[in-house]
Amino acid sequence: MSTKLPVITLMGPTASGKTALAIDLHKQYGMEVVSVDSALIYRGMDIGTAKPTPAEQAEAPHALIDICEPTEVYSAADFRKDALAEINAIHQRGNIPLLVGGTMLYFKALVDGIADLPEADAQLREQIKQQAAASSWQALHQQLANFDPNSAARINANDHQRLMRAIEVYRLTGKSLTELNQQPVAKLPFDIHQFAIAPQEKAQLHLLIEKRFKLMLELGFEAEVKALMQRGDLDLSLPSMRSVGYRQMWQYLSGEIEYEEMVFRGIVATRQLAKKQMNWLKSWPSLTWLRSGEATNSKIITQSLSDT
Repeated sequence: MSTKLPVITLMGPTASGKTALAIDLHKQYGMEVVSVDSALIYRGMDIGTAKPTPAEQAEAPHALIDICEPTEVYSAADFRKDALAEINAIHQRGNIPLLVGGTMLYFKALVDGIADLPEADAQLREQIKQQAAASSWQALHQQLANFDPNSAARINANDHQRLMRAIEVYRLTGKSLTELNQQPVAKLPFDIHQFAIAPQEKAQLHLLIEKRFKLMLELGFEAEVKALMQRGDLDLSLPSMRSVGYRQMWQYLSGEIEYEEMVFRGIVATRQLAKKQMNWLKSWPSLTWLRSGEATNSKIITQSLSDT
């Protein structure tokens, strides 16, 4: 019998039924839900992220939803810090944390740990932006390649936020992101029960994705993105606006593509995201698989607690 406090993780590709199962686990067993989703953190991005509705959140409150403006950058390290605070608070209330979502990088950062990186420095970031304006982001990317070729290989020159962060970390610490990420980190002091949920057939998942994207359109996704564009402080270089569906709708509203092309690209991009999520999960250790929609899923998860 483990003496460590339990934590449940529920992963899975988009549209696989994670939210419905999380609500059921909260209602039946009192588990407290913590969102693990890099798009649900943003305020004003509700329809296109399939954010739990106000009614669903009333049934099962989700922590780490609506915690950022779409202009903000929120890292995996930020998530780990916030998630650990939520986990500890839930344990103090005598309940079981249920971490639910599809952002695999967040789960990896939480479970495996992450390097101790410096906080963002607003003054330094402004200097880096000015340098980019004076020369180019491509020139800064070449600078990154000189001192951290591994990071340069995985960060595109057009990904300004991640490029700026890699340069910022080096200038603050004198060490590259690659070097810092290779340092040993402490493992979580919890009894972690890891689950993933997905349909049995890939074709079924594709149908669910298409159905959900078209439902988003019916619910007013176009108006949501139009309102975001009208703010005047957002663009496609921000992580928030690179979220699946938002980029394609932005391109449509900007006149770059036709409506039918937006729908097609949005569905394809969502399928590609689901494929990427599944590839992560296929190599994930210590994972118990659940089938979408099965009535016994909640019991399988709770039974794992009594088996340890």
